Amino acid sequence: MKQPTVIVLASGKGERFKASGGTVYKLHALLAGKPVLERTLDAVRASGLPWHLEDKGHPGMGDSIAAAVRATADSPGWLILPGDLPLVRGATLRELALELAGHEVVVPVHEGQRGHPVGFSAACGPELMGLVGAEGAQSVLRAHPVTQIPVDDAGTVTDIDTVAALREAEALWQARGPEG
Repeated sequence: MKQPTVIVLASGKGERFKASGGTVYKLHALLAGKPVLERTLDAVRASGLPWHLEDKGHPGMGDSIAAAVRATADSPGWLILPGDLPLVRGATLRELALELAGHEVVVPVHEGQRGHPVGFSAACGPELMGLVGAEGAQSVLRAHPVTQIPVDDAGTVTDIDTVAALREAEALWQARGPEG
């Protein structure tokens, strides 16, 4: 059975990170001695799922998602993962991929908070390919039934938007260990 593709979004400008005092692009900031994006990609590789890195510098998140879905149009679905979630676990990605087989849209929920990646079935493909602008896939989420999947993975809700968030992620990384 063909697996959904993990789409890693890395086209943003990281303006909130810069505004918070960041001196480098947030995906290049170091987390436990390795760039944030590389930590995210490590988890994606560990999942064993097919993946696509979208880093072409599109004007908005919707444009990035559309380009990535078009580039992987033969996929049976997609897990849309922002590149600034370096603590997400490969096992969680696999779990969401399995859940997506029976649902149109899946969203991980950790301790009551919705996170990423958001999974979309092939039925959502045409709408995802038509996205433009900064809103991302919100219009697709509104148009399809969303199934919330409880997960025990703080990495699904730990994004690196500020320097303080990077420090918090570093503390979580150290507390759980790289395999935790």
